[in-house]
Amino acid sequence: MAHLPPNAAIFSPSVARAAASAAKDWNFVDSWLAARFRGRAPPPFERNPDTLRALLALVALNEPADEERDLLARAEACALRDAEAWDAARDRDRDRDRDVETDPSAPSSAANLLDDVLDAIEDSLSRDGRSALDALASTAVELGIAYPDAPSLASSLSRLQSQTLELDRAAGRVASLRRHVDASTTRAHALASELRGEAYRSPADLARNNLDVQRALKAAAARLPELEDRVASLAAAVGGGPSPTVEQVRREEVEYLDLLALRNELDARVRSFRGLPPDTDAARRELESLRDELARITQRRDAVFEGLVERETPRKPTR
Repeated sequence: MAHLPPNAAIFSPSVARAAASAAKDWNFVDSWLAARFRGRAPPPFERNPDTLRALLALVALNEPADEERDLLARAEACALRDAEAWDAARDRDRDRDRDVETDPSAPSSAANLLDDVLDAIEDSLSRDGRSALDALASTAVELGIAYPDAPSLASSLSRLQSQTLELDRAAGRVASLRRHVDASTTRAHALASELRGEAYRSPADLARNNLDVQRALKAAAARLPELEDRVASLAAAVGGGPSPTVEQVRREEVEYLDLLALRNELDARVRSFRGLPPDTDAARRELESLRDELARITQRRDAVFEGLVERETPRKPTR
C-alpha cells in the first residue's frame, strides 16, 4: 500500500489485492537490493509498475546465476581440497617409499604395492582420462554405488531417467491442474463481481415492501373466518342443492348453443324486413310498391339489353 500514490483510493477487493501484491513485490525487491549493496544505499529510481517488473525480471535472472556461481565455487573448493589431500597423501606415500627403500628391514606390504600401482596409473592418465575418471567417481557417489561397474551404473541411470520422466509428467499434470484452478478462480471472481453489481442489488424499499406484504397477509388472514361464514350463509340461503355433474353441464351447454344459433337465424330474418313500417297494411302496401318498382327496373334492364344486342349485331348487306 505504501507504494500507491496518496490520491489512489481502493474501491474493490481486487484493487486491494493488487496493491497488496505490489507492496509484497516491492518489499522483496528492496530486500534484494539491500543484500546486493551491503550497507550502501541503492541509487535512486522511479518506483512505478514498469520499474517493478524490470527489477523482478532481474531478480529472477540473477538468482539462478548466483546459485550456479555458488555451486561452482563449492565444487572448485571441494576439488581443491581433494587435490590438496591427494597431494598430501602422495607425498606421504613417497616419503614412506623412500623410508622403505632406505630401510631394508621394513617389510613390503600388498597395500603399499596396490597404492603404488594406482598412483602410477593415475599419473599416466591424460587430462581427458582424469576428467572421465572423476566423472565416473562422482556419478558413483551420487548414485550411492560403492563398487561401480558398467551394468550397475547403466541400471541406476536408467532408473534415474525414468524417475525424471515421471516427475516431468507429474509436473505437467500439476501445471494443468494449476491452470484449471486459475481459470476457475478467475470465473469465480468475475461471477462474484457481477453479483455485487447494481443488477443484483436489492432495492432500497425492499424492507418496506416486505412489511406491507406481511401486513396485507395478516389482514387477509384476519378476514378469512368472516368470509368463510359469509360463504356458508350464502350457500344455506341458496338452498345448498346438489352440485351439477359434468354431463348436465355439457347438455345445458349444447342447449344454449342451439338457442344461440336459432337466435342468430331469427335476427337474420328480421334484418331482411328492416325499414318497413310497423303497421301490417302499410307494410304490405310498401312491399307491393317495391315489387312494382322492381318490375319497372327489370323491364328497363331488358330493353337496354335488347338495344345493346341489336346495335352490336352485324347486319347483312342488302343486294
